[in-house]
Amino acid sequence: MPSAAILKEAQKLCTVSDRLNALAEKHPVVSDALLTISGNVRHTAALLEVLVVTKFGPLPRLGDA
Repeated sequence: MPSAAILKEAQKLCTVSDRLNALAEKHPVVSDALLTISGNVRHTAALLEVLVVTKFGPLPRLGDA
């Protein structure tokens, strides 16, 4: 099902965002930039979820994919 594949990618983006946040804590010189990028990645993941809901209906549980 395409919606499940898109949701898995959104979940991966959230993981990337988390990793960028962790890097920001370890590298203060670039922390502001990393936090900005992390936020943008997380927003993109949220937009993918909205796309799925608007085009395919309610969100399926990822375990059902």
